[in-house]
Amino acid sequence: MKKAYPVILTPCELGYVVSVPDLEINTQGTDIANAIEMARDAIGLWGICEEDMGRSIPEPSLQLPEHASNEIVTLVDIDFDAYRKANDNRTIRKNLTLPSWLNDQAEKAGINFSQTLQTALKKQLNIVNHPRSNLKKQP
Repeated sequence: MKKAYPVILTPCELGYVVSVPDLEINTQGTDIANAIEMARDAIGLWGICEEDMGRSIPEPSLQLPEHASNEIVTLVDIDFDAYRKANDNRTIRKNLTLPSWLNDQAEKAGINFSQTLQTALKKQLNIVNHPRSNLKKQP
């Protein structure tokens, strides 16, 4: 479910304060690009929390909000389904098959199978980390 919410960026000493009037939430960013990224993250987190509590996500306003002359008003888009998926840290049980001798040696060495598999998958997929809205890959 994709939506675009109007936001107000207000300059401050350390960057920008971001207000999302439709949702009555605020965040901040160090510059315009970071402020928009933080707004998208705040909107996404707020939205999936609302859904988790059984409430619906309100539709964005069709009109841009009133603002002061030094403020910037823009739209921030969010795909709530993609945001949820990117931030889903539930664990999933996987069965795997390996030779008995390898299992014996790994258990004797105190190997954490789950951690080893996660490390190997990240290396195989060139995944460095898992920030909030998307997976970053090594260049």
